[in-house]
Amino acid sequence: MLKLGIVGAENSHSYSVAKTCNIDKAVAMRVPMIWGETSAYAKNASELGGIPTIVKDWREMLGQVDGIMIDHRHPGPHYEVAKYFLSRGVPTFVDKPMTWKLTEAKKLLDIAKKNRTPVTTFSAIPIQTAFSSFKSQVEKNGGALAFNSTGPVDLKAKWGGVFFYGIHQVDAIVEVLGTNVQQVLLQRNGVNGIATLLFTSGRVATINCIKAGLGFSWQVTCKNGSNIHYNDTRDANPYMTTVKRIRDLIGKGKQPYSRKRMLAPVAILEALQKSLDTGKVVKVAKF
Repeated sequence: MLKLGIVGAENSHSYSVAKTCNIDKAVAMRVPMIWGETSAYAKNASELGGIPTIVKDWREMLGQVDGIMIDHRHPGPHYEVAKYFLSRGVPTFVDKPMTWKLTEAKKLLDIAKKNRTPVTTFSAIPIQTAFSSFKSQVEKNGGALAFNSTGPVDLKAKWGGVFFYGIHQVDAIVEVLGTNVQQVLLQRNGVNGIATLLFTSGRVATINCIKAGLGFSWQVTCKNGSNIHYNDTRDANPYMTTVKRIRDLIGKGKQPYSRKRMLAPVAILEALQKSLDTGKVVKVAKF
């Protein structure tokens, strides 16, 4: 039975993943221990996810688990934790986004490669069954020319501004249009905002950043002229595919994404935040 340790309890993903493993027993993996940003967060996740042990220092998990899930709401702390475990050969899933600095994300992937340690990061949105069907439909119609995305983004969120929740829309766009974004512009309009992403292929994407808690929706114009609209629809257990990917990462060393695919969202979000701060068009850094 594989053992997964979780670092971070502020996010609901922590106890949802643990519940799928410990309570639902949906896969051959268990979550025996967790570390929380506060004792209250840790206790809550422990109870909801059926996690028996709360550790005071996340380093205590080394040697006690087969893999690590890092799940802070703010991506800032991800680097230190991921570096620690990857440097010691522990398979690691970093909940989205991997970091909020492209230089740090690159270093983590370099460390993983050097130590031959599997690592991955992704949003759960594009791996839902309905989204996969939506993507297949786009491809059957010649692929996307333009992608308009709408969803919740608080541009002043204390958990990293556009990085928090913006990752879901960016990850969805990259999944459909690819990684070759060359420049971005993010403009604020009151509490909301709109971003434009220009691809080297000539394709374009827009992101409507709406602070109100609206659901995600996507509108794609395909190369054959058809328009496909999709409202976000989750699986019965929206964490099941995530849990299976973590299990395969730990047990089989399977990395579902390439280096470029993992770095692209970080590079795009970093550019979007810089554009918001400066009011200028920003080129996406090379990755």
